Amino acid sequence: MDEVKLLIDQIRNRTFSPVYLFTGEESYYIDRLSQLLEKEVLSEAEKDFNQTVLYGRDVDVSQIVSHCKRFPMMSEFQVVIVKEAQELAKTIDALSAYTDQPQPSTILVLCYKYKKLDKRKKLYKSIKKSGIVFESKKLYENQVPDWIRSVLASKKYTIEIKAAQMLVEFLGNDLGRIMQELEKLQIVIPSDQQITPDLIEQHIGISKDFNNFELRKAIGEGDVVKAHQIVHYFSQNPRQNPLVMSLSLIFSFFSQLMQYHGMQDHSPKHVAQVLGINPYFVREYKAAAQRYPMKRISQIIATVREFDLKSKGVGANNMPQRDLLKQLLVEIM
Repeated sequence: MDEVKLLIDQIRNRTFSPVYLFTGEESYYIDRLSQLLEKEVLSEAEKDFNQTVLYGRDVDVSQIVSHCKRFPMMSEFQVVIVKEAQELAKTIDALSAYTDQPQPSTILVLCYKYKKLDKRKKLYKSIKKSGIVFESKKLYENQVPDWIRSVLASKKYTIEIKAAQMLVEFLGNDLGRIMQELEKLQIVIPSDQQITPDLIEQHIGISKDFNNFELRKAIGEGDVVKAHQIVHYFSQNPRQNPLVMSLSLIFSFFSQLMQYHGMQDHSPKHVAQVLGINPYFVREYKAAAQRYPMKRISQIIATVREFDLKSKGVGANNMPQRDLLKQLLVEIM
């Protein structure tokens, strides 16, 4: 993200703002930016007297203001970091009385996680004028493979498209968890070696042959044997392969095929853009669309919805969840 890179460069170049508001659903960048400020503003010797970390559940606005109005000791700045600031949601707007005229020698960092601070709030408008507001947005899952490649490229690594997709299928769009796994890989894999599905399987434990990515491919190709092998593997490893993830992927896949049928322009670039997929996978969708006509797709989507209800105990007649996916596969193929 360009905005993140710009903020990181400013902080490392010691161009600080008196107030930072880091807010949004994606906690990864909120944590990363606040940790960078913890590290960069003060030396280790200065931190003892000039760095304060507060938690929203333990303080009120008046206490935050009191800390902010202190003067640094033998340092140019003092840093006040308020973590879990969303815990102050009902009263935090009162902090605008301070942020309207923040103390130049104080750097206040507000970490408002998992949701956005309302832009209509006085505090939001105040910080927009006197400081920096950064909204950390959740990435859609189809955006995460490119994010993985970008992060690895900055570390001089490359990754195969399928390997990146395996990480997304297994970890979703949780950037923090993905980053932890990428850091593990960087410890054991030299930068001149491309990260492959085999290495993902070896070091992270995600099967390169039996995963939702391969299940989607087998269903699209009409490979009944392979699809049943994958589902059987899932039934033996339910904790790593929860039914809800498989149902979600299958539903998404056939919804995208429905969109594909409705397109007039089937060029790879256009299909990839509309469906939100990597152009590498367009040929799989083209082949699957030829196998599954629109009417059949409508029936499959209705069936997936029915099985989603069954997975939640509605009309399932106590059928074990491990058998639901097997039965769904029979219905589809």
